[in-house]
Parts: sequence; structure tokens; C-alpha cells
Amino acid sequence: MKRSASLTVLTLGVAFALGFATRAYTAEKHPELLAADRALHNGLNHLEKAAHDFGGHRVKAMEHVRQALSEISQAYAFDQ
Repeated sequence: MKRSASLTVLTLGVAFALGFATRAYTAEKHPELLAADRALHNGLNHLEKAAHDFGGHRVKAMEHVRQALSEISQAYAFDQ
């Protein structure tokens, strides 16, 4: 059982590393996508820390930002 768990952890680690390396390479080719990704993460962080809900608009804005981040991830994947 320990060997199976170790193999699973190793496999997940390798997959994560390869995915990260691939995304980093794609980001170098598309600095605009990287800049947008960083800006959206920064904006999402600010929205999450906001002290007021603004009548539900803060939550809706966070949903839109997450959707935009998903689109950027799909753009990276498309370029593979």
C-alpha cells in the first residue's frame, strides 16, 4: 500500500511539474496572456478582501474574473 501511495504522489508531482513548465514556456511566448493572468489574479485578490458585498455585485464580479482566468488557461492549452 505504501508503494502505491508513493507512486501516486510521484506521478502527481511529475504531472504538476510538466504542466507548470509547459505553462511557463507558453507564457514566455505570450507575455500579454501572462500580464492579463497576473492582473486578474491581483484583481480577484482585492475583490476577495473587500469589506462590502456591494449588493451582490462583488460576488458577480468575482465570478466574471474567474471565468476570464479560465479562458486564459484555455488559451494556454490551445497553444500547446
